[in-house]
Amino acid sequence: MERNRWYKDMVFYQIWPRSFKDGNGDGMGDLWGVLSKLDYIRSLGCDGIWFSPVYPSPGADCGYDIADYTDIAPEFGGMEAFRAVLDGLHNRGMKLIMDLVVNHTSDEHEWFQKSRQRIDPYTDYYIWRPKKPNGKLPNNWQSNFEGSAWQWDEVRGEYYLHLFAVKQPDLNMDNPLVREEVKRILRFWLDMGVDGFREDVITFISKKKGLPDDRLFPIYKGMRHYNHGPHVHEYLTEFKRDVLDHYDCMTLAEAPLVSPKRALEYIDEENGQMDMMIQFQCQTADCLFTDWLPTKFSLRRLKKAFSVWQYGLEGKAWNMLYLENHDHPRIISRYGSEAYRRDSGKALAAAYLFLKGTPFIYQGQEIGMLNWKPAKPELYNDVQTRNHFANSNPKKPLEKRLRELWRSSRDSARTPVQWDDSENAGFTTGTPWLPVNENYKEINAAAEERDPDSLLNFYRKAIALRKALPAVRDGEYREYFRLSSKLYVYSRKTDEQKLLVICSFADTDMKIRVPRGFDLKSGKLILQSHTDISESTLKPYESRVYLWE
Repeated sequence: MERNRWYKDMVFYQIWPRSFKDGNGDGMGDLWGVLSKLDYIRSLGCDGIWFSPVYPSPGADCGYDIADYTDIAPEFGGMEAFRAVLDGLHNRGMKLIMDLVVNHTSDEHEWFQKSRQRIDPYTDYYIWRPKKPNGKLPNNWQSNFEGSAWQWDEVRGEYYLHLFAVKQPDLNMDNPLVREEVKRILRFWLDMGVDGFREDVITFISKKKGLPDDRLFPIYKGMRHYNHGPHVHEYLTEFKRDVLDHYDCMTLAEAPLVSPKRALEYIDEENGQMDMMIQFQCQTADCLFTDWLPTKFSLRRLKKAFSVWQYGLEGKAWNMLYLENHDHPRIISRYGSEAYRRDSGKALAAAYLFLKGTPFIYQGQEIGMLNWKPAKPELYNDVQTRNHFANSNPKKPLEKRLRELWRSSRDSARTPVQWDDSENAGFTTGTPWLPVNENYKEINAAAEERDPDSLLNFYRKAIALRKALPAVRDGEYREYFRLSSKLYVYSRKTDEQKLLVICSFADTDMKIRVPRGFDLKSGKLILQSHTDISESTLKPYESRVYLWE
């Protein structure tokens, strides 16, 4: 089947289901709640949804530990609610992509339970290793969440590999039976009408033969032996050839530590195995490699991340654009200013929504939700956060340890969506599974709806413009004033249209800088963050978009 690249004309909205909207009052967001908000999502201009996992799961990693790939968890409403949402989306001309997590399963999955008992054909569905004669672990790899990547299993009498939580054993993708299981899962959801998949850490699925020790990297120890492993392209090609090519669908790869050059091996439109890639560089403008190693925000680093991917994929592959998702803290708290919440939120929106690619908006991003700052570490649910706190220096003052969590925890982006100023922010009539951010009285969707100059309405205008202007979809990208630490200025050009985006990231007034060849007086100001503007000066976090036709 020839690929219909419909995703190039879309804007997606990512839903973290347990925190989006509770439809039955049990405190947990569910698909009935999603169904009630489809028109709200459509009103943003979004025409697709990406669901984080909604499968049955013990919840060791908030659903990324899957116990059954072909069902919907009862707490989310089961298959009945899922079909209702799928039909509701398709009836509105919208698409749905699912989270596909096949690097690992839950240790409560039937496959693992049978594998640990050596029941055929599941014996080698996972990566098992015996004890070494010297008592050492099979290798020195570290998991991304919990200490060593190896866990002893008393039932089998061997170690199993887990690159993430202990309850997330890695599948053995070298086993052809496992790959057939993946194809069965893909067909199941595509036959139901799902429109594609976001594929979790998909570049990890092939490990280096022999699983050698890693003697080079002090952090992410072992990753160089399993990220972009020896058979990853072979296996992805198999999934594409045998399943995906037979459906009108799209695929989105999650890929830590990947460059545009490496990405093209996966998403090149001529011979790639997938359609788009989630890169991590745009999440490292205020940290080193990971949110847990924070640095001061650098606009130059953010601009470089955007530009490297815009230039690197031009004419070869298609960018996925984002600022927030479920794995990182809130972007205004990181890259913007909580003191200038609305205006810095607008600057961030303009900075990425007019780039070339398919934008993704994470729930609550469009209303300017901020990082959560609980008073007790016990209030956090995230396994990564809990382990970080447990391993942090107990001699540090509690306030300092808490600030580390406030700044870096994934739960900062997982608190319930703030719909209005009623109890529990209108998220639930019950007790929310994770506390609501205390600022919900001031920051909520209802308040944003009432204010014509709100961040929410800015997102609506920006999305409408990017869909109406060919220069945003197809225009050439060029960055200006690359060395500026306060201004992000870029253009998008086709033969018929020219667009100029100007964003200030300063908390003081800034002199406007206009690239050579652009005359603002002859251009049409089509989007602005402030109602009162100056010809020569930008207010703090002011953003503007000009058009020439």
